[in-house]
Amino acid sequence: MSTGLATDAAGITRCAWCGADAEYQRYHDEEWGRPVADDRRLYEKICLEGFQAGLSWLTILRKRPRFRMVFAGFEPERVAAFTDRDVRRLLGDAGIVRHRGKIESTINNARKTIEVIERYGSLASFVWQFEPDPASRPKRFGVAELGQLAKTPESTALSRALRKHGFSFVGPTTMYAFMQSVGLVNDHLDGCRTRSEVESARRGFRVPASGGG
Repeated sequence: MSTGLATDAAGITRCAWCGADAEYQRYHDEEWGRPVADDRRLYEKICLEGFQAGLSWLTILRKRPRFRMVFAGFEPERVAAFTDRDVRRLLGDAGIVRHRGKIESTINNARKTIEVIERYGSLASFVWQFEPDPASRPKRFGVAELGQLAKTPESTALSRALRKHGFSFVGPTTMYAFMQSVGLVNDHLDGCRTRSEVESARRGFRVPASGGG
């Protein structure tokens, strides 16, 4: 039975999903699972997880520099001002995923992000309300446990809350992938070198306080 881990030529053991691709390994080692409080990065990740649906994350990761360029660095205020002309421009850009619904969703979600920030003080304070209770998490975390977590009650609740606020392409499975990537959970497997680093980062992380109701 697979352990879900892989050890490279340098003796570093990682979650096997990042394979041998150097860019994917950097993402695994330096980003995935580390807690994020920056609203721009959270908005970007919500959108990119939506674009990823039906594709591999590596595909999106390789296109991320272009996504950032054509979506104004994922600055919500700038993307919120995009017009139909921008949609047509983006549909003609082969460097991104040319899906009208997802492009329009990114613009819509920028506007909704601004509304959430105005109401709650930050997007971070809103999404971090859905961090799972540590007692609900597996005591040991192996490939079998990970396989049971395509979506969770918390990702379903986050999806429902975002939809209530008008966000789109934020289904429960997409939102669990978002939670994994921005540190609401630590889904690095036991035995992965990065798991302990992420746990340490999570212990030192301070959840942003809500600025409103």
